[in-house]
Amino acid sequence: MGEWLDLETMAAPALARPRPLFERLDWFRLVAAHDPALAPRVLRVTDGGEEAFLFLADQGRRRAAPLACWYSLAFAPIGPDRLLPALFAAAATRFDRLTLLPVRADRRAALIAGLRAAGWRVLLHRQSTRWLSTLEGVPFDAYWAARPGRLRTLVARRARSHPVRIEILDRFAAPAWQAYEAVYRASWKPEEGAPALLRTLAAREGAAGTLRLGLAWRGDQPVAAQFWLVEGGEAVIHKLAHREDQRAGSPGTLLSHALFRHVIDVDRVRRIDFGLGDEPYKGDWLDRAEPVWRLDAYRPLRPRGAAGLVRALTGRLARRAGLR
Repeated sequence: MGEWLDLETMAAPALARPRPLFERLDWFRLVAAHDPALAPRVLRVTDGGEEAFLFLADQGRRRAAPLACWYSLAFAPIGPDRLLPALFAAAATRFDRLTLLPVRADRRAALIAGLRAAGWRVLLHRQSTRWLSTLEGVPFDAYWAARPGRLRTLVARRARSHPVRIEILDRFAAPAWQAYEAVYRASWKPEEGAPALLRTLAAREGAAGTLRLGLAWRGDQPVAAQFWLVEGGEAVIHKLAHREDQRAGSPGTLLSHALFRHVIDVDRVRRIDFGLGDEPYKGDWLDRAEPVWRLDAYRPLRPRGAAGLVRALTGRLARRAGLR
């Protein structure tokens, strides 16, 4: 059976760098620290010297959600696939319903198989889109030549008509972060769930050398800002924004052009990930789109699991019939 651990006191050396951000213990602690409403529940199973972890938030009434937040770009149990049935069987000792999201396409099949093997009934929903490009040594000039002509023309025109000064930082600096926040406040973006979490993450990743904070300036005013992380040969675009009153000059596009050049030619990344979102413009910058999923799992032989499953299936049928 599994073991339930305390998030604050648990020791898990395997969940430190160089693991990806969304598989690290320090990430889950950061999420929990910035949302007092979360009730973290950490499950571990071990077998033959291997271990697997599942980081959950207890929602009460035997329901669990992922220990995730506004900024989470991926979520899944951590560990070998062969331990997934045991992990999900252990989760059933406390919960009758699990929600896992955002689940990347390359993890979907294994998670569904593990849940079903442990007796869960799984409903699948497409949640979003992940945009990617694999480079493998391609220089920026070759990458840029393969972009759509309309994008290349836009960058050339705006660079002449609305030039900006570009600044790319790989260490955290409070004035630069204040400029990022000023751009965000003046942008079209909605208010976020935990901006203090993002600042803490930026400071921590700046200390680790993975931060790429890009700013575009016109005079003394920041007009676009982007927050990237570069680690393990991959660049991930976490946040981007531009001032709405500067939209005509496309400062965000000019800043993207500079950051793509930097991570390709200076950092020499092998892959670029544009995060989540269905915005078509991301397809101009990257080569392929992958679906991102939400998995809702129910224990059909438990009263609360069965009731939740019936409600979900009824809602799905109603939507298909156009009743809601």
